[in-house]
Amino acid sequence: MNKRSFMHALVCSTLALAGSAALAQDNVFKIGLILPMTGQQASTGRQVEAAARLYMAQNGDTVAGKKIQLIVKDDTTVPDMTKRLAQELIVNDKVNVLAGFGITPSALATASLATQSKTPAVVMAAATSSITEASPYFVRTSFTLPQASVSLADWAPKNGIKKVVTLVSDYGPGIDAERFFKDRLLFNGGQVLESLRVPLRNPDFAPFLQKVRDLKPDALFVFVPSGAGAAVMKQFLERGMDKAGIKLIGTGDVTDDDQLNDMGDGALGVVTSHHYSAAHPSALNKKFVEAFRKANKGMRPNFMAVGGYDGMRVIYEALRATKGVGGGDALLAAMKGQIFESPRGPIFIDAQTRDIVQNIYLRKVVKQDGQLYNVEFDVIKDVKDPGKSH
Repeated sequence: MNKRSFMHALVCSTLALAGSAALAQDNVFKIGLILPMTGQQASTGRQVEAAARLYMAQNGDTVAGKKIQLIVKDDTTVPDMTKRLAQELIVNDKVNVLAGFGITPSALATASLATQSKTPAVVMAAATSSITEASPYFVRTSFTLPQASVSLADWAPKNGIKKVVTLVSDYGPGIDAERFFKDRLLFNGGQVLESLRVPLRNPDFAPFLQKVRDLKPDALFVFVPSGAGAAVMKQFLERGMDKAGIKLIGTGDVTDDDQLNDMGDGALGVVTSHHYSAAHPSALNKKFVEAFRKANKGMRPNFMAVGGYDGMRVIYEALRATKGVGGGDALLAAMKGQIFESPRGPIFIDAQTRDIVQNIYLRKVVKQDGQLYNVEFDVIKDVKDPGKSH
């Protein structure tokens, strides 16, 4: 073999190797899951990751001939960190989809990156209405605060709750919850005596609750992010607010399934509005709860888990529909308009807004089999996000 043909053979085999490496790369579909795994919102990260892994365990890790790879990153609830991780996942790991996003500022921090790189980003947790407007590549499978708040403001005045004080965490979703609850309550003939906002980081609810007690409303409407509900409940009861005849109502974040049992009997009777309860009485949900518990040492799934589980389904179905060709735009198009039965009930992804349309349930904390659950007693069907003009 002369030198020239040897060199030619060498070049060909190197190209072939590079080609097969690229092919191997082509056969992997990467999902970059950015979540708060430590810090104040760690419960969110734990729930979403567990649900994503359960979905993969149940549905296999190969779709349309591609091996699904989940790359989990902890952003410790710091938006700058979320942005840096998203950039690394897009540039270095070449992920096909971004997902997760525990809180609104984290989702918003990645909007421009998703847009520039044409990477679909599935919002599995964050719930401020405007998120999906920040990038045309955002698709949401969690919920929005206006969806939950408006439903409760319709229920309250019909049930003897006319005068309310609102208490929310001072950031996007809290401000959404406050505004949409207040506007709807006023529309329905109720009164908001005062609107209180608590800092998101290291909140101390005590001074605010003292103020509420002095105002003597019929009820206190609360929004705090997932994981902070137990602290509010504890201080509400310690101040004897329930004994003073003040009811506690709120979006379902307050009676989060992940913490509800630890809140004790003081939580009994608390009414909330939300899109998911572990006690949702459908066959699909019973199966989901059982499988989730079995896979996670008895942990009960919460509303964050269902956002993660359904988010994985949206990604899997989009990949199946596109057969893995066409890149981010094709995937995005295949995510829009998906309709399916979720453990929470029927849902669909609105093709115009890329936001979720779902049932919102009114629930009351009840004891069943020695455990506390959010038991649904009414439903408002197919609620679009009231924060978007339709």
